[in-house]
Amino acid sequence: MAGPDAVLSVSIGLRYARFLIDAGLSSGAPFVVTVPLTTHLRGQLAAFEAAAGLLEGRTLPAAHARAVGRDGRLHLRALQALDAMQAGASHRDLAVALFGSRAVRGDWHADGALRAQVRHLIARAEGFMRGGYLGLAGLRPVHAGAHGGGRSS
Repeated sequence: MAGPDAVLSVSIGLRYARFLIDAGLSSGAPFVVTVPLTTHLRGQLAAFEAAAGLLEGRTLPAAHARAVGRDGRLHLRALQALDAMQAGASHRDLAVALFGSRAVRGDWHADGALRAQVRHLIARAEGFMRGGYLGLAGLRPVHAGAHGGGRSS
C-alpha cells in the first residue's frame, strides 16, 4: 500500500510488470489505464497490450531470448574475471574457469595469446570498476580507456 493506492508487481520469468491501482477500485468495475506520452510510445505498444492482458487475466507472452553477441560475452567474461580476482584467484585459475583446463594445459605460456587474453579481461574489468560501467549503461560517453578497451592517460 502506498498512500491511498495499491501497487501490484508481477514477475513471470524474465518479464516484469508494475501497476498502480486506485484503492477505490472494486472487483469487476470498469477502469482506465493511462500511459505516459513519450516519443517511444509506438515502440511500447506491445508492452502496453501485454499489461492490459495481465489485467484481464491473460498470461504474458513468452519472452524471446536474444543471442549473446561478442561484446556481451566479452563483458560477461570481464565481470567473471573481476569476481575471480577479488576472490584471490590466480590468472591461471581464471583461465581454467573461463576457457577450460584443456586449453590452459595446451596454450598457457608466458607470452601466449591465452595469457594475454586473461590480462586483457582483467584490465577491462578494472576499467569497469573505474567507472567504465557508466558508459555501458548510457550514463556518460564511452572513452577508449573507460572500460578496459584501451589505455587512458
